[in-house]
Amino acid sequence: MALSTTRRTPLSDQVIAQLRAQITSGEWPVGSRIPTESELVEQLGVARNTVREAVRALAHNGLLDIRQGSGTYVLATSELAGVMHRRFADADQEQVAELRSMLETSAAGLAATRRTERDLELLATALARREAAWSAGDPEDFVQADAAFHQAVVAAAHNDVIAAVYADLGEVLRAHLRHDVGSELIAERYVGHDGILDAVRAGDAARASVEAGRAIGAC
Repeated sequence: MALSTTRRTPLSDQVIAQLRAQITSGEWPVGSRIPTESELVEQLGVARNTVREAVRALAHNGLLDIRQGSGTYVLATSELAGVMHRRFADADQEQVAELRSMLETSAAGLAATRRTERDLELLATALARREAAWSAGDPEDFVQADAAFHQAVVAAAHNDVIAAVYADLGEVLRAHLRHDVGSELIAERYVGHDGILDAVRAGDAARASVEAGRAIGAC
């Protein structure tokens, strides 16, 4: 039997757009669990099937991860980020580390020459969060905090193309961090990132790049 063309209803498209906006705006951060199906039905005032279709569409596009018995989690902030995650899910970790090195050392060098006072404030806040996450001992919290610090360094470089590429590779890079960190935080492997911030604050591009490179492959 020939398949007929199907179309989503405008209401379904609206729900997809609303859920996508929650993700891309950061209201639902990567790694967070979104509201349950029942909660979304109540919040959006639409039928359960409409919510289910919207969630499945975003899962198909790589933004959401539906985990049976656990809930639905944000996997990526854009369709391209979802594609990147699927494309490099089984990538060699040494090659991912090389990619991180290329992006993060370059970004740190640029950040040292382009950062604003606001950038420095955000970097200091992100660094403090990273240190607090390490002290708390939760590996996943530390991965998210470490990733946020490096994202802040990239943002301070004020290069929109690098920032976009880095964001789209976000889950690939976080997966690499999880691989490095493992299931527990080991004190002997901890490497502070104060040196990166100090070099960026001092405007020393060469030292910022070196410090960023030193941080890769270490917790």
